[in-house]
Amino acid sequence: MRAMQLDGAANSFMQAGTFHTSPQWKFIMASAAGTSPTAIRKATPMDMSLLVMLGAVWGSAFMAIRVGVQESGPVWLVALRVSIGFLCLLPWALYRGWVWPANLREWGLIVLLSLLNVLIPFFLLSWAQQTLHSSTTALLMGTGPLLAMLIAHFTSDDDKFNASKAIAVVLGFSGVATVLGTAAFKGLSGGMLPPAAALLASACYVTSGTLVRRAPSIPPVRLSTLVLGLGTAAFLPIALLTQGTVPEMSAKAWTAIVFLGLVPTGIAYILRYHLVRKIGLSMFAHVGNLIPLFGVTFGVILLGEPLTITLIIAAALIFAGLIVARVGARKTGKP
Repeated sequence: MRAMQLDGAANSFMQAGTFHTSPQWKFIMASAAGTSPTAIRKATPMDMSLLVMLGAVWGSAFMAIRVGVQESGPVWLVALRVSIGFLCLLPWALYRGWVWPANLREWGLIVLLSLLNVLIPFFLLSWAQQTLHSSTTALLMGTGPLLAMLIAHFTSDDDKFNASKAIAVVLGFSGVATVLGTAAFKGLSGGMLPPAAALLASACYVTSGTLVRRAPSIPPVRLSTLVLGLGTAAFLPIALLTQGTVPEMSAKAWTAIVFLGLVPTGIAYILRYHLVRKIGLSMFAHVGNLIPLFGVTFGVILLGEPLTITLIIAAALIFAGLIVARVGARKTGKP
């Protein structure tokens, strides 16, 4: 079980915040990080600083996509992002000892995870952000845990709605409905397709999370390296065949793309496993609530995106839903 937290799947949980708090889930996820579920400590000020920094790093990914995709296009952005992320993690994976999948079933699962955690959501987000503001995209991706609760209610026997979950979902998707209003997308081309693509990317991450109990027995960072390697092998030829050579881009676009591949897609996941081992998954799960907050903040302050009343109302509703879900889970001790 310990391998399921591939960094791509981890990214799905971090961005979507789809963490459960039951003892069984803590055991699975702690094992995935390569540690005993009891081998944790109370978070220190340094741990909390690293947690906030990680939320900022993953929240900045939306800004980097928005900047880079304007010149690279979505296909080359994905190809470069996964390639840089793969090259970033490869030395660590080789140092720790490369591990191959044991059988065809494991290979099939890794291919599926490459699609659901890397290629499809990366492309959908990059395509959407050609026209969609990074702040709006971050909010839409922040609905991941609410979408997970909705899916779990209809697909599981032991994860049904309770009062807090129902309230959380209503609040969160009221925020989504607000974001999807015409005021939030005034002046953007593409109509409803870009926000729908962002929501579909979030759904991909959530869906991939359901594979967590079927993971191959490969340590998580090395599994993530393999997933990114498969993504690189698949998307580089696609980019070359459909788009030609890498387009000429400004230093600003290159900086955004290199940062995107090196930090949010690469280095951040090594830091992620360090924190999970030290402070446990329940505390670490709070980073999922920080990501949309930082995504909105960076988009508004650094990219000059408009902070509209619609965006403020949507953010308030979505964050209220996340808080209600978190408080309800803490009180019941259940997901």
